[in-house]
Amino acid sequence: MSDTSGGVASAVHPTPRSWLVRASNPSPMTLDGTNTWVLVEPGERVAVVVDPGPDDAGHRSAVLAAIASARASEVALVLLTHGHPDHADGAPAFADAVAAPVRAAAPSFCSAAAQPLVDGEHLRVGGLRIDVVATPGHTADSVCLVVPADAALLTGDTVLGRGSTVVAYPDGRLGDYLHSLRRLRALTEERRLRVVLPGHGPVVDDPAALLEQYAVHRETRLTQVRAAAVDARTIDDVLHAVYGDVEPSLQFAARWSLLAQLEYLRESGADAPVLGLLGPPAQPLDVPDHDGPRFDA
Repeated sequence: MSDTSGGVASAVHPTPRSWLVRASNPSPMTLDGTNTWVLVEPGERVAVVVDPGPDDAGHRSAVLAAIASARASEVALVLLTHGHPDHADGAPAFADAVAAPVRAAAPSFCSAAAQPLVDGEHLRVGGLRIDVVATPGHTADSVCLVVPADAALLTGDTVLGRGSTVVAYPDGRLGDYLHSLRRLRALTEERRLRVVLPGHGPVVDDPAALLEQYAVHRETRLTQVRAAAVDARTIDDVLHAVYGDVEPSLQFAARWSLLAQLEYLRESGADAPVLGLLGPPAQPLDVPDHDGPRFDA
């Protein structure tokens, strides 16, 4: 959706108030790259930037060019949908470059003196309204953002434009994620949202259908895990039965998703011997720091 000639992506303009700049960091874990969103109210000169992406000078230049294309002369606020590196690592340098504060749900990602984002908060910047919706699950600090005037939902990695996202256990929790999906489905109907602006992948013009697809997929995966867990002797047995077709480089992410589902089943009172092998609920995992997988988690 963006031109990357010369190594710097140009912006596309999918809604009246949004410009997309895709970072040049494609990988099996980031799809085509991280989506940075520039939001500007028509006729105004003040921008909000969502998810500045990786700490990359070329991407910063592309985002600044998009801001100029939107005819904005300043950035008033930088927002993070969550703190994973491919979304947040570039935030400090970008915020310094434009002299704007950074706000996120997690205080550790906020600028000095900036307040964390609060569920239900209505942000108003340069005539633009942005509503904050807490959507934990992918990570504990995940939020989505609604731009009411565009009937647009910015989802970060809670919902991708293609494929499914991982529940990054133990920080992410499947119970939280399922609740967040239900909340987004209700919000989409209530607010008549018409477009998803995701953190990875293409823009999606039917939020209700996409969220239904996500809910069905999660229930299907849970059914598969529940069935595999009945006779499994080890967690690896379940991993092989459910995610055996996932390429080796992504097995760590499949394990994240599997452990989140097994923990959810244990908390729900399911009875399978393998659930006793999980250990403490908050047991950290020795896995690489990645985000947004290219497989059906």
